[in-house]
Amino acid sequence: MRRAADSAADVRSFDDPVLRRLRIGVQLAGDDGANTPPAHALTRRGIVQNVEGYTLYGDYSKDSPPARIVEAVAKGDVDVAVVWGPLAGYFAPRQKVRLVLTPVSPSIDLPFLPFVYDISAGVRRGQTELRDRIEQSLDRREREIAALLDRYGVPRAPAADGAAAPAGNPAGGAR
Repeated sequence: MRRAADSAADVRSFDDPVLRRLRIGVQLAGDDGANTPPAHALTRRGIVQNVEGYTLYGDYSKDSPPARIVEAVAKGDVDVAVVWGPLAGYFAPRQKVRLVLTPVSPSIDLPFLPFVYDISAGVRRGQTELRDRIEQSLDRREREIAALLDRYGVPRAPAADGAAAPAGNPAGGAR
């Protein structure tokens, strides 16, 4: 994510040399040393001195603690940020300046750091009737689900089979 007016921060990959000169915001999951995939990807490339961490949790006596990283981009405190898609998609359009969302590249970084995740529902083995009812309900309400995801700006990647992202908010769309 970057400010639309800041073309110098138009990063397309974790391997982009410009990342060594930019102030980069990344989300942090906690103080237990289990960094998020973006923190690992940047560290693996030796990009650490210009990285600023923003907690996913924060002080919930204040409004929307996870929004701080998006607000930091909008205010210019960081030049770019690697933000979890649903949070970026929701908070970016609510800023006073236009922000651009770009999918992370690569979507899986070596040795195996995924940046794109599927969402699924599961039932206990043998509960085929319940599984079928859930699947039928999801199929029947597909348009409503897509509209809800669009309403909240949730970016969606192409399906694993290569099918196009759903209409309305394809991965990589600018906001």
